[in-house]
Amino acid sequence: MSIITPAWDYAVISATGNVRTTPGLLGGIFVSAASSTPTITIYDDAATGTSVPLVTVFTPVAGTYYTLPFKFYNGLYIVISGTVSATVGYLRGGFPFNIG
Repeated sequence: MSIITPAWDYAVISATGNVRTTPGLLGGIFVSAASSTPTITIYDDAATGTSVPLVTVFTPVAGTYYTLPFKFYNGLYIVISGTVSATVGYLRGGFPFNIG
């Protein structure tokens, strides 16, 4: 039996912004650098809305991969405070997924 591991699409981020403006699946975030009282908050929004939190505020630690297997239905908006450099892994597509 084979185990299939998804190959994530990715976005490298260091500031607040939209990673996706359509539905998908968040896989996780690798934080390569974090300082100056860093925080990350993730919202399910295609623009800059903060009314649908996906992951509430957390303090990231540099050199850490956070597994976050959550569907997002509208988009992926990430708010960063402090200094953070990270790579966000996600799968794009609708539900059921149309990967591509």
